Amino acid sequence: MGTTRIIQIGTIKIGGGLPVALQSMAATKTTDVIRTAETCQRLADAGAEVVRIAVDTLHDAEALREIHGIVQRGTAHVNLSVDLQENYRLAEVVAPFVREIRYNPGHLHHLEPETAWQTKVERIVQIARQHDCALRIGVNCGSLDPALGETADGGRQTAEESAAVLSALQHAEFIDTLGFDQFNVSIKSSDPQAVLFANRQFAAKRPDVPIHLGLTEAGLPPMGIEKSRAALEPLLAEGIGDTLRVSLTVPNDRKAEEIEAGRLILQNVAAGKVLTDWQPENLNIISCPACARVESEQFVALAEQVQNATRSMKDIPLTIAVMGCRVNGPGETDHADIGLWCGKTVVNLKRGSTLIGSFRYDEVLEKMLNEVDRLLAERR
Repeated sequence: MGTTRIIQIGTIKIGGGLPVALQSMAATKTTDVIRTAETCQRLADAGAEVVRIAVDTLHDAEALREIHGIVQRGTAHVNLSVDLQENYRLAEVVAPFVREIRYNPGHLHHLEPETAWQTKVERIVQIARQHDCALRIGVNCGSLDPALGETADGGRQTAEESAAVLSALQHAEFIDTLGFDQFNVSIKSSDPQAVLFANRQFAAKRPDVPIHLGLTEAGLPPMGIEKSRAALEPLLAEGIGDTLRVSLTVPNDRKAEEIEAGRLILQNVAAGKVLTDWQPENLNIISCPACARVESEQFVALAEQVQNATRSMKDIPLTIAVMGCRVNGPGETDHADIGLWCGKTVVNLKRGSTLIGSFRYDEVLEKMLNEVDRLLAERR
């Protein structure tokens, strides 16, 4: 692969063959200003060159202003990135306090559905240009723009993966027409093979655009690290990827483990120890990294309980998704055999897209195991 163009994110530059930058994301509630600022500083101290914070409401945006002020006085400089989902209008409020704005093309339709996505993106670009912010077009296979429909390319890959590439290309090409080049793209999935396919496709068609790499919802370590290695190391070895994040399901005080895992991946690639023959276990547990949108801190503990309770099932073809919020929870659990979509006080237990019921955190594990038994009995 050739080198991409260089873009600036605060004090760092990515692309152009420069060293790959490591990122992570705060897992505390954004309105919990002190804890979130402490997390950002701890991640920067561990080597994170960009730290992302979720902002969904005006209260979150107001909190971000305070967080920015605190981290500016910290021991290590923090380049803050803001993660916008449904509310694109908050870009104007948060832009003065961050160095990058990430938006998800698949969520632009939620707010003001009558307004074209191009109009919304043009506004985000205007704000980014005004405040000298970089942009990230953050495509997620679990939350694609429904307007894309079935866009399979006829190959072995799914329509979802092809649609993800199409979405990234559409948005990159539209931003090109606005004369703005300080943007990068990410195309993420919880499936390593989907990440490999989508990023290779995008890089082949837009070799000029810097790429942020990640396997979303990688899950608990150590398996989450191995899955991330399988997705990211081959791409980096091929010259694809300018910044990365390893998205692990760990408590907030262990978020620095994402940086350690990212550093391991870069060291492996530099040493020529690229993981290319990884074979997934039949049992696949997908769980998202905790972030500010997680409604209950019990989510991480539940994911660990699910992992422990299913250790004896590793040879059984089964996908269990444990998701912590409403953003990707519904879509990701729809695609799993068994899904646990975690709310503030209850967990929504699903079988595919069908809701089995909503249960307390202290009772849902038993309900889940009963549902697994029923599912396996039906397969016999």
